[in-house]
Amino acid sequence: MFAIYKRELRSYFNSFIGFLFIGVTLFFQGLYYTVYNLLYGYPYYSYVVSSTVFLFLISVPILTMRILAEERHNKTDQLILTAPVSVGGIVMGKFLALTTIFAIPTLISCVYPLLLTQYGTVPLGHCYLALLAFFLYGVACIAISLMVSSVTESQVIAAVLGFGILFLGYMMSSICSIISTSGNLLTYILGLFDMYTPFGELLNGTLNLDAVVYFLSLTVLALFLTVQSIQKRRYSISVKQLSLGAYSTGMIAVVVAIIAVVNVILGELPGTWTSIDMTAEKLYSVTDQTKEYLKTLEEDVTIYVLVNEDSQDTTLGQTLERYDDLSEHITVEYVDPTVNPSFHTQYTDSSISMSSLIVVSDKRSKVIDYSDIYESTIDYETYTSTTTGYDGEGQITSAIDYVTSDDMPQMYMTEGHGELTLSSTFTSGLTKENVEYETINLMDYEAVPEDASSLFINAPASDFNSDDKDKVIAYLEKGGNVVIVLPYDGTDMPNLDEILSYMGLSIADGLVVEQNKQNYYQNPFYLLPDMSYSTYTSGVSSNYYVFAPFSRGIQIVDEEAEGMSYSSFMTTSDDAFSKTELTDASDVAKGENDIDGPFAIGVEAVKEITAAEGSEATVTAEATMIVIGCEDFFTDDASLMVSGANQMIFNNIMGSFSDNEVSVSIPVKSYEISSLMVPQVNIVAIGIIVTVVLPFGCLIAGFVIWFRRRKR
Repeated sequence: MFAIYKRELRSYFNSFIGFLFIGVTLFFQGLYYTVYNLLYGYPYYSYVVSSTVFLFLISVPILTMRILAEERHNKTDQLILTAPVSVGGIVMGKFLALTTIFAIPTLISCVYPLLLTQYGTVPLGHCYLALLAFFLYGVACIAISLMVSSVTESQVIAAVLGFGILFLGYMMSSICSIISTSGNLLTYILGLFDMYTPFGELLNGTLNLDAVVYFLSLTVLALFLTVQSIQKRRYSISVKQLSLGAYSTGMIAVVVAIIAVVNVILGELPGTWTSIDMTAEKLYSVTDQTKEYLKTLEEDVTIYVLVNEDSQDTTLGQTLERYDDLSEHITVEYVDPTVNPSFHTQYTDSSISMSSLIVVSDKRSKVIDYSDIYESTIDYETYTSTTTGYDGEGQITSAIDYVTSDDMPQMYMTEGHGELTLSSTFTSGLTKENVEYETINLMDYEAVPEDASSLFINAPASDFNSDDKDKVIAYLEKGGNVVIVLPYDGTDMPNLDEILSYMGLSIADGLVVEQNKQNYYQNPFYLLPDMSYSTYTSGVSSNYYVFAPFSRGIQIVDEEAEGMSYSSFMTTSDDAFSKTELTDASDVAKGENDIDGPFAIGVEAVKEITAAEGSEATVTAEATMIVIGCEDFFTDDASLMVSGANQMIFNNIMGSFSDNEVSVSIPVKSYEISSLMVPQVNIVAIGIIVTVVLPFGCLIAGFVIWFRRRKR
């Protein structure tokens, strides 16, 4: 086999066709790389791969057309067939030679994503998965074209047939959808030769074992059929090969059956076993929050998908597969609206989009319209819509919690004291958490409403009056839950201080200055607090920073107070201090009257509410107060600085006041990665190298070698 390999490899490079293949492949990859990655600034190399895969339909049949057909035409194949070399060795030697030629431009392309890292954030895992898809698709095409070359002695026929078969594999998904949108036996059989769908799965960012094994199976099958084709010819030359030739049909059936069984078994395995999400945004994975929540699910839930399963959204389909795999209580069923157009009327009177979801339990149901699965922005100058995020997991987890919950928690947000208003980003988190919320002015109520699961006081600009203060304390005395975000303007608020004092908390004068460089961002007032693991920092503490600019220091008056327990889940370093006399944001030097830290920036205080029963006091309830020392903590600007981590803290806090052990509010997974900023001079320089120097260098080298050999 090794001798055949060296012979074929040498012949390709001596005949110029090997250099031609490498040069053409590098040229098109370099061209699309220059346009998409350098000029447009896209960080995904999958755009290049997707645009150049069509090249295989033409270049591979031309590369392989002569490898067996020419020898058969010139009768030189008889020298090999009568030699003491196995047919498998012949085929593998030729196949490996072709694969080596193809591997050269692929390996050169592996450098391209690394170059992009100099100009911004690049999802390298996604990029190299795209290159793996490119290589697997190319190797399968080589094996198929090699098989075609073995059945004819005409190079032209081999090239044309190879192109036709590869074109069918490339277009098979579209052909099947034309034949039947709902699918039938014919489309199922034809779909076995759908090469683009598994290629697309890899290209989208999922290292799917099914797709990898599909291409490897296709390659093995094509090589095996090539061996059988040659075996027939060898039998006609050597009677000694009678036994192998006689059983070729049975062997083909056995190999096809084995390959089919392997692929079927893989297809039945849970997606969590057979795929790895390589996207930077983890689009095809579910978060630890969802995994923990599904562990607590005890009621059966059915998710109806209003689309034919063969036409489903790939991303949404993989998300649903994860839910099905993670919980035995979840069942996913596909309902084709063309077959059952009135199915959704059982659950809603409104019309809904194709591919929408209906989540159903014994208690209630909820419709997730397909338009809510993806987040989009509209450019009103061009009236074009751009998809910016994927919210499949967030919508599904929220819907499951909604249909299984006994009741919905009610949160009240105070107003009338200049409180900050939550943005739509944070209120959508409440909606996903299935928390009903309402803004109230306490002056209009005799007490905090009885149905309040929590009371939210968001950075008041002025103090509460005495009556409002008493209403909040009375609510706490009944075992209420209060969240307070502290303002930072330094205005005296004695009534707010008294509410905090009821739970054993106080506020240090001034603003916190952080002296440990690991605990601030650019400015010592821009805190990056340390986090301890708790319910409120779940999913955040080990993966993200949180951003707390211009924070107040929270102090615990007596940590050993009877009936009280405290948990400081966000804290400064020991080097922090609170600056009491602040002139401007550049004044960070410690003064004589400044207060030494450390301080809590986020703290939970829990108080046992007792009632006298005879001679003993019995705990009847627990009051909980959560205090955040940063006025801007629950704002979009602060949260976006740390990839939404502040919002995760918000979701966890609000989720803690429901029956859920973990938050069910999953943030939207962004499609947006910052564009690469490549200087114009670098675009020109790199573009010339990848589209001119490397491709045409290969062509010139090949021509020189070919010309010298011809003169000899």
